Amino acid sequence: MTNSVYTPETKKLHRSRSDKMLTGVCGGWATYLGIDANVLRLGMVAAVFLSVGFAIPVYIAAAILTPEESS
Repeated sequence: MTNSVYTPETKKLHRSRSDKMLTGVCGGWATYLGIDANVLRLGMVAAVFLSVGFAIPVYIAAAILTPEESS
């Protein structure tokens, strides 16, 4: 009998240091969600226009509250 223990890979949400345009929020979130960062950036731009600017304070809050990627 084998004792194989499944240890799931732990994902951590962070702002990216390498894949960033402004603060790295979209790059870090895209890595966490497993999608392309450019798709998330386009979605964020669309959200700014469709929500009449409500997405801007949400982005700022995410930039403040999401920790930066460790070295």
